[in-house]
Amino acid sequence: MNCHRVSLLCLLFLSVATHAWSGTLTLQECLQKADSNNPVLKRSAWDTRIAQENVRQTSAAYFPRIDSQAGYTMQLEPQAVIINGITADTQDADFKFAGLSASYTIYDFGRRAARKQQAVALVDASAQSFEALKNDTSLQVIQAYFGILESGKLIQAADEEVVQVEQHRREAQVLFEEGVVTRNDVLQADVRLAAARQKLLSLKNQRENIWLLLNFLTGSPADFRSALDEASVIAGNTTGDANDRTGLSGRHDILALRHRVTASNFQIDESRGNFFPEIYTRVALDYVQNDKVREQAIMSGTIGIKFNLFDGYASTSARELALQNRSRNQDSLRLAEQQARLEIDTARNDVAVAKERISVAEAAIRQSEENLRINRERYHERVGTATEVLDAQTLVTQAKTDYYRAFYDHQTATARLLKALGRL
Repeated sequence: MNCHRVSLLCLLFLSVATHAWSGTLTLQECLQKADSNNPVLKRSAWDTRIAQENVRQTSAAYFPRIDSQAGYTMQLEPQAVIINGITADTQDADFKFAGLSASYTIYDFGRRAARKQQAVALVDASAQSFEALKNDTSLQVIQAYFGILESGKLIQAADEEVVQVEQHRREAQVLFEEGVVTRNDVLQADVRLAAARQKLLSLKNQRENIWLLLNFLTGSPADFRSALDEASVIAGNTTGDANDRTGLSGRHDILALRHRVTASNFQIDESRGNFFPEIYTRVALDYVQNDKVREQAIMSGTIGIKFNLFDGYASTSARELALQNRSRNQDSLRLAEQQARLEIDTARNDVAVAKERISVAEAAIRQSEENLRINRERYHERVGTATEVLDAQTLVTQAKTDYYRAFYDHQTATARLLKALGRL
């Protein structure tokens, strides 16, 4: 019985621990989690649904409008007529009434059609804006993912520096006790060791902060941690063509603005319709309780035309508003296209430079390690100084730091280029 309880406790502990620490988490899994759980995406998903309901609302103009009413009226005196000096009531003082009517717009010179097409264009714009936001979120996830990997490598390099400085400090202490070197060598090592430890703590704090960001982006608990796949790389076609520079057909944010320009054109068409009449029909059944007349229920049918003569310049203002709104959207589109091309060129330059930095940093690591070996031997043989050894250790750490940053800068720059090209 006790063994059974112990087993249950172990399973409970493992389930709780697994919640905070799981197996290797790949980049693709992070992106999938962000698509499903990112709070910003969840909120923005409502925009498309709201826009779709707006289409349904504008489509209502293609159906007849049916209204009903009923009530009870009480009058102080009934309405009456005077004929040859004789007063005769024409209605009851208190009466019930009810009515049922159906009205339908036969033709309005394209107003309702333009209104619906505008709503459809806004649905497309909202959908493209959501896809653009997904791409932005994916880029943030990629940057955070590689930021954690980069921080891990920098922590590893900083930890190696701490170990090397500690080793040098012990060696300097032994030499000081032997009277070979001055206490200044030990003090130098102490100061450099403190700096290395502070750097290590700062890097660990930086990694924790990036983890918090990644968990927010993927909708995970704040305390979630996992081993990341160090073999993850960004793969994709980053070669450009004419379409990348001019059409930008893969950019969802550009497509969203183009749909908004289209919606603005339909808004102008709708505003123009305000200057034309509207042809309509109406069928009604009205009942008024009145014992003084023969027909208390009246059925009627109407076909008519409505034309606004003056509305306080509201129609003119609506047309000007539509024209200005289209101009603003067109300028926004042109600006976004210019910014997209700038983003493409900048990201492409960053990819090329980061690639060159990787090869330079690889050679620098080998050279710095050889420099450290030489300075250690010189110091051990009492030829070199402690400062030279500490500087050589710092150069090794700096060379490794430069390499890791160049490597992950290349990955994030590649991701930014793919996003700029609309291929992320």
